[in-house]
Amino acid sequence: MDRKPDEKYPVIDPYDQGMLDVGDGNLVYWEVCGNPDGKPALVVHGGPGSGCGAHARQYFDPDRYRVVLFDQRGCGRSTPHASDPAADMRHNTTAHLIADMERLRARLGIEKWLLYGGSWGSTLILAYAEDHPERVSEIVIPAVTTTRRSEIDWLYRGVGRIFPEAWDLFRAGVPEAAGDGDLVSAYARRMESPDTAVRAKATADWCAWEDAVLAQETYSGPPPYSGRPGRAQQALVRICSHYFSHGAWLEEGQLIRNAGRLAGIPGVLVHGRFDLAGPLITAWELAKAWPDAELTVIDGAGHLGGPATTRAVLEALDRFAAQ
Repeated sequence: MDRKPDEKYPVIDPYDQGMLDVGDGNLVYWEVCGNPDGKPALVVHGGPGSGCGAHARQYFDPDRYRVVLFDQRGCGRSTPHASDPAADMRHNTTAHLIADMERLRARLGIEKWLLYGGSWGSTLILAYAEDHPERVSEIVIPAVTTTRRSEIDWLYRGVGRIFPEAWDLFRAGVPEAAGDGDLVSAYARRMESPDTAVRAKATADWCAWEDAVLAQETYSGPPPYSGRPGRAQQALVRICSHYFSHGAWLEEGQLIRNAGRLAGIPGVLVHGRFDLAGPLITAWELAKAWPDAELTVIDGAGHLGGPATTRAVLEALDRFAAQ
């Protein structure tokens, strides 16, 4: 297929899809596209709670890849949806998502798969791969995060030094967390309120802050967070605040400390030098701890990437398609 280096593949539709019963009353949406006999790859979306999008399919050569996408518990087309206050969040943790990925792999009869995803998706990829390294062929991550508490504190407090006006508004949304209070936990509690108006305001305040952190980046279309449909926004904020208030149920520094478990798994890390949402230091530390990882730093790019990020990801996925 004749393409420019930073040109994605054409839009393709799934040839198979379904709902996987993962227990606890949860059904996880999944779909498969590309070549049924191609190299298996799993797209792990961000957020947590963003849901998988059709655009992710375009990073993969449809003639060479069998691409699997899924909506993590509580978001996208999975049920129950976290926008419903009756949805029980107790059964939505990192360990549950790892188990869901394994169930999906077994359901589709896949021995090993390439893992692709960024931001929160990279945290879940690393957690899964360190638990099940024998099931992973390669890993490609744009925008590396490991959801350490220090990273969470940076995103919801530290970077406020750069955007003090927006951070004051974010902090004012939870006056009960005044001073050095835990803003993320305060928002998580508000997202569990039975009052629709409380949840709606918390959602709007959270999304406004997330958009402010990305305001220096170039993107097309509506704002990345507040531009989402209302139901998707509420699920995203409820799941994000739920995960981040618990440190994603990971020990501090666990994923980098255990990166030696990834030995033998080729990895490509692509990170923008000016990623304010997830500073480069995390990708740098991971690359030093993971023997088989290559880190490409994109000067001028941020969390959302750009043409150079797209080019680096496509090059990695095209290279791995032949292996």
